Amino acid sequence: MRRTTAKAADKIALLSATLCLAGKAHNVPSKQFWDTALENRSYALLVLLGIAGVFGALTPFESWQTRSLTDRNVTMRRSILSTFGRLLKISEEVRPPLATGDLALHVWQKRRTVRHPLRGVLIRVATYRMSSYPATRPFSPTIGVGAVGLCWQQNREVDFDVAPLVNQLENREEFDRYVTQHGPTAVMNLSWEDFQAFRHRTALFATPIRNRRSRFVGCVSVDASHGYEVLRRRELLEEMSNLGIAIGLENFECT
Repeated sequence: MRRTTAKAADKIALLSATLCLAGKAHNVPSKQFWDTALENRSYALLVLLGIAGVFGALTPFESWQTRSLTDRNVTMRRSILSTFGRLLKISEEVRPPLATGDLALHVWQKRRTVRHPLRGVLIRVATYRMSSYPATRPFSPTIGVGAVGLCWQQNREVDFDVAPLVNQLENREEFDRYVTQHGPTAVMNLSWEDFQAFRHRTALFATPIRNRRSRFVGCVSVDASHGYEVLRRRELLEEMSNLGIAIGLENFECT
């Protein structure tokens, strides 16, 4: 049960009991109705009072959901950290070695915003890395933009080696010429400014997060400054996919 559902259940129970008590006090819809309904059931009013008190003061459904969420949050955090540890193990084979904090694991959720009320954008809801450097830069891509945006658009795993583009496209003129020749998808539909801002992350991987109805709701991504050839392996993609499945089943409540 989701937290919003639990809160709604508590409120519905409280509201129902309160309306029944108010109806009895004011004989709504009629005195005859309540006399018939409560005939030989004098305990019913005490039951309604008890329901109103319990659900008003204790909110049992929400309290139960909160305790459950805490346990699930611990389990999910262990799963994420375990996955991240295995990714770090895989990255040890990269040469030259990745710096501490280089490899990063991100969780993205699709959300509607004021500027994008229909299709929404991808919002980074969590980042895992071994240090605070390099700093995570703000990025909320629409569908088709960046590796995560392509993952959303294609609804499948996406990997991208940016290193050849970084070596080849050193100025705006070369960038625009390349886009004209190969299409915007060849540069992940990024503008020149965005390409410049994120060109230091050359090994990009993304896998979808789907909900219980198999609809795309976000993605898991991994990026590093180099090492695409080493990181692009089945083990890494399987770890990301398994984590995406777990997050999708929890509907992002425990990330």
